[in-house]
Amino acid sequence: MTIATDSSQPAGTPQAKLAGKPRGKHAFAAPAAPTSYAWGKADWVSTGVIAVLAFITRFIRLSAPVSQGTPVFDEKHYVPQAFDMVRSWDNLFIGGIESNPGYGLVVHPPLAKQIIAVSESVFGYSPLGWRLMAALFGVGTVLLTMALARRVAGSWQVATMAGLIAVCDGVLLVSSKFGMLDIFQVFFIVAAAWALAHDHNQMRLRLHTAFITGNMGSSDFGPRLGFRWWRFTAGVFLGLALGVKWSGLYYIMFFGLLSVFSDLALRRRYHVRRYVLGTLIRDTPAALASLVLVPLAIYVWTWRAWFASETSVFRHAKVDGTIAEDSPLQALPDALAGWFYYHSSVLEFHASLTTSSGHSHPWDSKPWAWLVAARPILYYSSTDLQCSGAGTCRKMLYLFGTPAIWWLVIPAVLWGLWSLLVRRNRAFLIPLVGFAAGFLPWLAAFDRQMYFFYATAFIPFVIVLISLALGQMIGHGKKISWDWLTSLAGGEIRTGTFVAICYLCLVVTMFIYFSPILYGFMIPDKWYESMMWLNSWT
Repeated sequence: MTIATDSSQPAGTPQAKLAGKPRGKHAFAAPAAPTSYAWGKADWVSTGVIAVLAFITRFIRLSAPVSQGTPVFDEKHYVPQAFDMVRSWDNLFIGGIESNPGYGLVVHPPLAKQIIAVSESVFGYSPLGWRLMAALFGVGTVLLTMALARRVAGSWQVATMAGLIAVCDGVLLVSSKFGMLDIFQVFFIVAAAWALAHDHNQMRLRLHTAFITGNMGSSDFGPRLGFRWWRFTAGVFLGLALGVKWSGLYYIMFFGLLSVFSDLALRRRYHVRRYVLGTLIRDTPAALASLVLVPLAIYVWTWRAWFASETSVFRHAKVDGTIAEDSPLQALPDALAGWFYYHSSVLEFHASLTTSSGHSHPWDSKPWAWLVAARPILYYSSTDLQCSGAGTCRKMLYLFGTPAIWWLVIPAVLWGLWSLLVRRNRAFLIPLVGFAAGFLPWLAAFDRQMYFFYATAFIPFVIVLISLALGQMIGHGKKISWDWLTSLAGGEIRTGTFVAICYLCLVVTMFIYFSPILYGFMIPDKWYESMMWLNSWT
């Protein structure tokens, strides 16, 4: 199977006839025509199967474990805050706030807790109440990863492989089973990438149509490409990601640059004479509006309940003496002054949370350790339990990356870079940028206290990279002459296809093998010890 990225129209079609003819002032042959992906039965079936698998894996033992009926790990921060929103929810459209004075400074924006509050309002302050929305967004993240792979590869096989790998990744699984923030942000980030992939394909089609029909215009800057709804949609998703955690800023920056430079490459490809200035004049202002101003507007919108309430934290910081008299914030209206003071306090908190200032945590890990899942996080532990037979048992639940996936992070990224830079395969561009946005900024802040769950944001893009590489293998290599294999496959099978299938089987097998520490099943101590392959895992 060959990944379709720059396929030409079939010979004899009107597009193909136009493709080689110069149009307007451009005496060049048109580049290869873009192709649109048409959903078929295989897409529906594969998506349905992956959706069922994602739903089952995310909802198994969703209400367990708990600590004597209370949240575990960092759930203890966000779950009560979300339920406080439920109790202060006076208006359907505005929502509630974290009104309990005991919370003091809340260090993350309110959106994810507002989402958790939706299920808590239905099922109450219970494990199902505070975890249901995370599980649903976890299923959605798997399907969006699958959709992104389908969009960039133009292949239902690549999409299916991406979906299956995403189902079996321990980090995405565990993040979907706890009332924490990361899975919501990951959902919005992958959705933004998917929308940008749509936007790029749409702009390429518009520019190609203009080229072959002689509508490039007389300007050296190239044609105007019209309003870009998919780019606008990406901006909305980026704003929602920012409304979950401030790390969404990294994706605004990286995806914004991706959009602008993709436009520049398209104008250059279609022989726009002054393509740099054309991009700066025609595309960049609108890109800034859609991918910067729209996300910021959405971010402010997520704070609507804070502005609407008179009892929000720092709501009246200007008039109650919290803000110093000589502060520049005194020049702002009361609400804005309090809001900006709140943000400065949160920024100060995050800036002070560093190793050099004495902050430490037993499960702290640095970005380079994430690349091989060297330091998971223990979410729940119950030891010295009585087994049915001899010996003792335990229940352990880790945020744990499936080794068959995470140990390929570095090879997948390197292969993606080689495919993009050397082979000019643009299918790898968006997942590479998505990985870079989720990894590189943390290197600059390596002194900060960090945890493995920060890596949740980039693993969907790595999964797409792995799936693209597997897609390049399928149908290639020598024919395998094993009778039992050809009989099982219903026809000839090549080594590349066989290796890809074996890898997927390995991923599923490892997922099942490590499932006790992904779900918190009770297992004998010896079984647990057999799974601790690295000393850093304990």
